Order: sequence, then structure tokens, then C-alpha cells
Amino acid sequence: MSNHPRLNLGIYLAALVALCDQMSKWVIVSVVMQPPHVVPVTSFLNLVLVRNRGMIFGLLSHFNPHVVRYVLLAFAAVILFLLGRWLWHTGSTMVALGLGFVMGGAFGNVVDRLNYGVVVDFLDFHVFGYHWYAFNLADAAIDLGIALLLLDSFRKAR
Repeated sequence: MSNHPRLNLGIYLAALVALCDQMSKWVIVSVVMQPPHVVPVTSFLNLVLVRNRGMIFGLLSHFNPHVVRYVLLAFAAVILFLLGRWLWHTGSTMVALGLGFVMGGAFGNVVDRLNYGVVVDFLDFHVFGYHWYAFNLADAAIDLGIALLLLDSFRKAR
């Protein structure tokens, strides 16, 4: 690919994350949720099928879905471009890993918007009757990537 090893690391990780995310969503939508139902996996995890028309925590889901879809796609394209520039210039392996996770997750959710017009969420964690918002592997990768970026920034601050 390039002679920039951290760029390669971030790009390969982003591709792997997006691929795993899309494969998991395909299995959920095409196999597990035919017909849609709740699948108890453990005492704290269910598989469900949620079609998120908005963004994080369902934000913007009450607006015109066609407009929101294109606004979110444009927003994601700008964010992916900016993260790619950051990846191009980084000298840190941890930053490259963090950006790879974030970019892969963002790309996985963009593919959902293009394929389904919504983002497919299916992981439903719960404890003592409280359910978190359903999410997917892309969302988990984005969270992990952000955690790595924060850890790197705190490590440098010392």
C-alpha cells in the first residue's frame, strides 16, 4: 500500500472493522431476525433488530428520513476525510489504531445508510431492568477507537 506503516495499520484495521460489522449485520438481518424477535443470549444480553433512522441515541430520528439520510451521509464523508488526514500525518501507533477503529465503524454505519437507509443495531445489553440503547459492532469499534485516542492524549499530557 504505502511506505507509511501507521497509515497501513489504520487502513487495514478500518477495513477489517467495516467487514466484520457488515458481516454481523448481514447475519442478523438475513438469518437470525427472520422474523424479527428477541433472542436472549445471556442474562444481560439480547439480540434484537433496531433500525436507527437518526444518529447516536436516535438523535434526528423524528425528522424527514430522506433529508436526514443525506445530511448524515455528507457529515460522515467529511468526518471520514478529516480522520483520514489525521491518520496520514500521525506518527503514533496508538492513534493509528484508534483512528482505524473509528473510521471502520463510521464506514460500516455509512454502508448501512446506503444499503438500508438506516443503521442496523442489534446488541441489547441490560441490567436490573435497564436497557442501554441497542448498538452494533461499528458503534463498539467507534467507542474503542475514541478510548484509544483519549488514552493517547492523556499519556502525552503527562
